[in-house]
Amino acid sequence: MNKIYNPNKKDWKTILKRPTQTVADIEGTVTNIFKEVQEGGDAVLAKYTQKFDGVVLNSITVTPKEISIAATLISEELKNAIKLAKNNIEVFHAAQKTTKVEVETAKGVQCWQEKRPIQKVGLYIPGGTAPLFSTILMLAVPANIAGCEEIILCTPPDKEGNVNPAILYAADLCGVTKIFKVGGIQAIAGMTFGTETMPEVYKIFGPGNQFVTVAKQIATKYGVAIDMPAGPSELLVMADDSANAAFVASDLLSQAEHGVDSQVILVSTSKNMIVAVEQEVALQLENLPRKAIAEKAIANSKLIYVEEEQIAIDLINEYGPEHYILCVGNETPFISQIKNAGSVFIGNYTPESAGDYASGTNHTLPTNGYAKQYSGVNLDSFMKSMTFQKISSNGIQEIGKAIELMAEAEGLYAHKNAVTLRLKSLKNG
Repeated sequence: MNKIYNPNKKDWKTILKRPTQTVADIEGTVTNIFKEVQEGGDAVLAKYTQKFDGVVLNSITVTPKEISIAATLISEELKNAIKLAKNNIEVFHAAQKTTKVEVETAKGVQCWQEKRPIQKVGLYIPGGTAPLFSTILMLAVPANIAGCEEIILCTPPDKEGNVNPAILYAADLCGVTKIFKVGGIQAIAGMTFGTETMPEVYKIFGPGNQFVTVAKQIATKYGVAIDMPAGPSELLVMADDSANAAFVASDLLSQAEHGVDSQVILVSTSKNMIVAVEQEVALQLENLPRKAIAEKAIANSKLIYVEEEQIAIDLINEYGPEHYILCVGNETPFISQIKNAGSVFIGNYTPESAGDYASGTNHTLPTNGYAKQYSGVNLDSFMKSMTFQKISSNGIQEIGKAIELMAEAEGLYAHKNAVTLRLKSLKNG
């Protein structure tokens, strides 16, 4: 890991740069595949599934029989763990429900806001060496609580044409309505345009590699919303001498093993802690099955020493981490001043893994600094706020003159006339 001591503020942006490609680097590839899928539908999905996943499929749709078989292939212990996590996620997201907001803004002018579910949503679940069945819980559970009518899921098949059984079990448990064996750019394109087999959706959720991330951004050009422009996973830990170096190292490695383009950062006011964590990372890395992946991510990562807590707080807000672990003796100033983070984990016994799986909070979070302007996925991500208003005859008389004056000042006389006609009608009885 790269050790940096007391970096100058003017160098922060350079030091905190993510190891990711820009949209421009891969936009051409994504755009070409989008055009092909838009014109060729299922045949193009099959073409790219063969090219990228190395398998020829008779059908991209997962059958009820495949789902039933999947349930027999995973242990009861894992099933119970998934159910426990699902319950905690349901409890936390159900608590986010809000009631109708209703107010009389002026006498006779009633305004209110109600929420309605997005009818059709698409979930993208990565497969490969780390099939993220936990992400299904994070997305399908709130989608069901919100009341989404159609919840479709896309995930890449393996070279035998199968989907990881835990993915199928979790999807069935959480009420996913249709599952498709399609991954990568082509999956996002399929959900954007719809094909002969796959329905189009109104909003796409879920993590993925940089190609999937750019594909989601391109989807917005075709009228499809996305959860956020999330990319490779990242973690920042703030630790002082009260932290446990072994715990800190384990947290850093838990994110580093996600992918070679992941980034982990330790910020500390203790030089001893930085040295201890570096040693622990080297020790724990040796025992990881995904050592080769984690090693490359660690090469892109930083150990940053700063002398004062306030400098650390400012640097962390500048970075805007997806995951932020706080292990310090005095938590209060850090908690009160955090402005930019996807999800915050406080104390020595709150690993980031808890939020990834079973504490109840959502693990679909903004990366690449987008925590400065985006929230993580929550119940409202699957809903739309709609406003309503009802104005009585007294109400239009109360605000009508102001509307006329403002419309006339903007030169919009039809707007003014829509009020004038009503006011004259009331005046004439």
